[in-house]
Order: sequence, then structure tokens, then C-alpha cells
Amino acid sequence: MPHFAPVRVRGGLLWSGRPVRHRRRAVAAGLAVTAVALVAAGGPREADRSRGRPEGTSSAQAGAVSTEDRVARARRAGARVTAPVRIADAATVRLLRPGDRVDVIAAEERVTGGEARVVARGARVTEVPKPLEDTGTGGALVVLSVPRAAAADLAGASATARLAVTLW
Repeated sequence: MPHFAPVRVRGGLLWSGRPVRHRRRAVAAGLAVTAVALVAAGGPREADRSRGRPEGTSSAQAGAVSTEDRVARARRAGARVTAPVRIADAATVRLLRPGDRVDVIAAEERVTGGEARVVARGARVTEVPKPLEDTGTGGALVVLSVPRAAAADLAGASATARLAVTLW
């Protein structure tokens, strides 16, 4: 087979790739210019306005947060609340430290069926208060951070069952 010189095609694949590369650069430059223009058009902002405070409100006035604002923030932040819970076994509560994760289990009396169910999963221990004195009621108090719905379940379960925790 005889040797042939390489075939070169003009305006084909090589030429079509260049405008794409240049187009990408042009779009990137355009976006950068647009971002700078938007920042410049907004003008200088006060620190209070950038944090969502109404104009004319000072930082000291904004520090006084109303109850409605706290409730709204709690709903937005995953609707977690703190719930004090009395656990039946005081020795188990002594093992807990703030930051631990626990599951809360409600064990009903055998007279009513003796059923056990998980009331709250993955509750974070926020506080383990020291007992003031021996109250004679048995158990110990622990403060948990749980979703709002789980807090209602915990309150209902503590009225009818003995509560226990399992550590994660």
C-alpha cells in the first residue's frame, strides 16, 4: 500500500471547539461583572439591616427578643424543645452526661398489658440535675432535647408508664 500524506480538513472539528471555549469564558466573565454590579447597586449596608432587623432598631433593642420570636425560631430550627423527664432507674441517670444520645422507652404496668414502646429516639441529654434530696418517688430527673411531638408523647407516657433510657 502506497504512503499517503495526511488529510487535513479545514473548518471541521478543530474550528468548532474554539467558540465553545470562548463562549464559556464570556459567560463566566459576564456573571462576574453582573455580581459586581449587583453588589455595587445595593450600596453599603448597616450591620443591623443585614441581620434582618428593622431599620431604626439598635442592637440593644434587637437584643430584647419577644416570646413570639423565640417560638418562631424554635419552629424553624427543627421544632426541638427541652423536656424534663423522670426516669425510673436513678442509677441509669447517673451514667448520663450532657450531650449523650438516648432512646426513651415507656414500660407499662403488667396489669394494663405490660407493653414496652419507644417514645423518643435519639433524644439529646441537655442536663442531668443533681437531686435536691431523696423524694421517695424513685427515679431521677433528666432534661432532654426532643422534637415537639416527642415531648407530648413523653409527657403522656410518663403519666401512665415507667420510663427507661438506653444509651447510643
